[in-house]
Amino acid sequence: MATAIFTLMFLVTMVLLQLMAVAQTNGSVPVGAFVTATDDAPSWLSSSGEFAFGFQPLEYKDHFLLSIWYAKIPEKTIVWYANGDNPAPRESKVELRGDSGLVLTDPQGNIIWSSGILLGTVSSGVMNDTGNFVLQNSSSDRLWESFSNPTDTLLPTQIMEIGGVVSSRRTETNFSLGRFQLRLPDNGNLVLNSMNSPTKFAYDDYYRSGTSDASNSTNSGYRLIFDESGYMYILRRNGQTEDLTKTAVPTTDFYHRATLNFDGVFTQYFYPKASSGNRSWSSVWSKPDNICVNMGAGLGSGACGYNSICNLKADKRPECICPQGFSLLDQNDKYGSCIPDFELSCRDDGLNSTEDQYDFVELINVDWPTSDYERYKPINEDECRKSCLDDCLCSVAIFRDGCWKKKLPLSNGRFDIGMNGKAFLKFPKGYVPLDRSPPQLPGDKKKPDIKFITGSVVLGTSVFVNFVLVGAFCLTSSFIYRKKTEKVQEGGSGLETNLRYFTYKELAEATNDFKDEVGRGGFGAVYKGTIQAGSTRVVAVKKLDKVVQDGEKEFKTEVQVIGQTHHKNLVRLLGFCDEGQNRLLVYEFLSNGTLANFLFGCSKPNWKQRTQIAFGIARGLLYLHEECGTQIIHCDIKPQNILLDNYYNARISDFGLAKLLVMDQSKTQTAIRGTKGYVAPEWFRNRPITVKVDVYSFGVMLIEIICCRRNVDLEIGEAENPVLTDWAYDCYMNGSLDVLIGDDMEAKNDISTLERLLKVGIWCIQEDPSLRPTMRKVTQMLEGVVEVPAAPNPFPCSTISEYSQ
Repeated sequence: MATAIFTLMFLVTMVLLQLMAVAQTNGSVPVGAFVTATDDAPSWLSSSGEFAFGFQPLEYKDHFLLSIWYAKIPEKTIVWYANGDNPAPRESKVELRGDSGLVLTDPQGNIIWSSGILLGTVSSGVMNDTGNFVLQNSSSDRLWESFSNPTDTLLPTQIMEIGGVVSSRRTETNFSLGRFQLRLPDNGNLVLNSMNSPTKFAYDDYYRSGTSDASNSTNSGYRLIFDESGYMYILRRNGQTEDLTKTAVPTTDFYHRATLNFDGVFTQYFYPKASSGNRSWSSVWSKPDNICVNMGAGLGSGACGYNSICNLKADKRPECICPQGFSLLDQNDKYGSCIPDFELSCRDDGLNSTEDQYDFVELINVDWPTSDYERYKPINEDECRKSCLDDCLCSVAIFRDGCWKKKLPLSNGRFDIGMNGKAFLKFPKGYVPLDRSPPQLPGDKKKPDIKFITGSVVLGTSVFVNFVLVGAFCLTSSFIYRKKTEKVQEGGSGLETNLRYFTYKELAEATNDFKDEVGRGGFGAVYKGTIQAGSTRVVAVKKLDKVVQDGEKEFKTEVQVIGQTHHKNLVRLLGFCDEGQNRLLVYEFLSNGTLANFLFGCSKPNWKQRTQIAFGIARGLLYLHEECGTQIIHCDIKPQNILLDNYYNARISDFGLAKLLVMDQSKTQTAIRGTKGYVAPEWFRNRPITVKVDVYSFGVMLIEIICCRRNVDLEIGEAENPVLTDWAYDCYMNGSLDVLIGDDMEAKNDISTLERLLKVGIWCIQEDPSLRPTMRKVTQMLEGVVEVPAAPNPFPCSTISEYSQ
C-alpha cells in the first residue's frame, strides 16, 4: 500500500514538473501556479530564458524579494520588484489567481503584496522576453503588467506616460523606497527630484529635460520612450523628439536598461550577451552630469546626508565623505548623514579666549550652500575666520568673495572645483573623537581613520586638478597657435571651420604613403591610417584625385556640411588638408565597412541587425532635415554611403553632393545628382528639390535592407531580375511577403515588423513627393509609435495624403 502511494505521488510530481516545463517554453504561467520562497526555488522564465520572475534572496537572513531579473547573466540584475518595503520571510508564496492576479502571502497566509484590483478575470500570466510580466484574460487583453508599475528600472520597449514615476531603492542592497524620483509631470518636463521618503513629499528638481513649453503645449513632452534598439527619447505632442541617448549604443546581442540608482543618478547601461571574456554593465550616459553640484538649494540634505560632502567620481556617481571630526550616523549607510564627534557649546566659562578653545580644518572648494545664516562683505580671510570663532552658533565659515557663516545641520555639501573658495570647519582643540566603530577583533590590524585624512585628500585633489587645468590651458593655447601659424605658412584655402587642420606630410606619414587603400569613389580613394590625438587613433583618409571643378566643390561642401554636424548616426569628420593642390579629408575609421558590402555579400545578415540599421539611418536623416542648425539635403543616400561601426550602428557618410538650405528655405534648384536606382523622379522633371529626394532614396534602400538585394543590378538582365521596388510592391499587393524574403526565417517569424517596414518603404518611394512622409514621420512609423496605413501604388501620381505632413 505504501509503495503504491509513493509511486502515485512520484507520478503526480513528474506530471506537475512537466506541465511547468511546458508552460515555460513560451513564458506562459497558468492560473493556480505558485512559487515558494526558498534558496533553490524555481522561477517563471520568459520563452528565451532571458528574464525570470520569482524570489531573490536578500542580505537579511531568511528574507526574499519577489522580483524580475536577467536570468542569463551572473549578476542576476534585478529590474523590477514587488515587496521592497516588506521583504518576504522564508516559505512565503506567490500565486497566480484568476480573481485577484498575483498574490504574495507569508507562511501564515497574510497578504504581503498583490497586483491589485483587476478589471476582469485572469486566464494566464506571461513572462515576456522584453522583461514585462503581463496578466491577461481569455481574449489576451492586458489586465496588469509590470511595465505599467515600474520600480527603479526601465527596459527597451517600455514607455512612461504623463504622471509616470520611477523611484530609487534605499541602498544598493536595500530595496525599500529611496530618496529619489524620476517623474514625467503634466507640463511634459522629465524631472529628477529628491523626496522625503516617509511622506513622498517631492523636493526641488535637480534635473529637467527642457521639454515643457507653457506658451504652446503642443511643443511639450508627453511620453518617455525606450525603444527596442536601446535609444531613449522624449516624444513631444507635435511629433518631435528630444534624445536622451545622444551617442551610438551597441544594439545587437546586448542587453539594455536605464536605472535610477539609489544615489539619485539616472543611467543607461548595456551588457554583452556573449559569454566570452569579462562581462559587466557599462554606462552609456547619466543624468545629471554632476549631481553634487546640480542638486538644488531647496529642502532636504542633498545628494548625500546632512553634514556630509558629495564628491563626483569618474563614472558620474557620487561618493559621500564625512569631514574631519564627523562620523556616519548609520555605519551601514555610507551615503547617509554624519554627526559631529564633539560638542560646540555656547557656555562661556570666561577663562579662555575662543582662539584657545577652537581651531579650523581648512577644506578647499568645499561648500554647504544652503546652511548659511549670516553674510559679511567686504571682508578678508582672517576676519572671516575670527567672525566664526567668536560666534558660538557658527560651525563653518565659507570664504570666497565674502564670508558666509553656517550652523548645523549642514545640507547639500559638495566638492566643487568651480567654487574657488575655502571652507573653515570649526572643532574644539584637543577633542577626542567618539568611537562609533565596531570593537576591534583580536588579530585585526588598525586601519587609518578616513576622518583625519579627508581634509588633506580634498585639498590635494583640488591642487592637482587646478594644476592639470592650467597645464591643459597652456598646451591647448600653444597647439591652436601652432596650427594657425602652420596653416598660414602652408598657404591653405582658409576654410572657416573648427576642424583640425593637417599638413600633407602628416597624412602621408599617417597612411604609410597612402598604401592601404580601403575604398574608392567617384572623386578619389580612401586609405586607412593612424594619427596621434592624445593616443594612437585609427582613421580613414579620403584623398581627392581631382582638385578642380567638381572635386574642389565636393571637398568644400563636405568640410562645411560635416563640420557643423554632430549625431550618432553620421560619420565624424576629424580634420582636413587643403595644402597647395592637395585635398584630403580625415574621418573616424569604421571597421565594418559599408552597408552595401554587409547586405549584398555571400550570406544574408541577421534580420534584427538589419532593422536596427534602418532605424539608425532614419534617425540620421531626421537630424539632417530637421534638427541640424542648417537644414541639409544629402542627395546621395545609398548603401555605399552608409558605414557601420564596431556595433553595426549605421553612420551616414559622403556629403560631397549635399545641399545646404538657408533659413526658411525648403526647396532648391540644382542639377541632377545621385546614383542610378536611388534618384527620385523629380530630379528628371526640372522640379524644385526638397528633403523628399532623400526620403525616396531611403525608401529604396529600406526595401533593399528587407530583401538583401540591389534595387537595380546592372550585371543581371531585367528579365531575370526585375527592379526590386516594382517586385516588392507586387508582393505586397498579392500578400506574398514570404516570396519577397525567400528563406529568411528570422524575418518570417517577425512578420508584423516586416510588413510595417515594407509599407514604410513603399510610402517613401511614392512618385509624387508630396505623398512621401517626412523623415520624422518615417522614424515614428518604423518604431511603431504611429500606425502605418495601407500603402498606395507608388508609381501613378495621386492625391495628397496626411502623411506628407
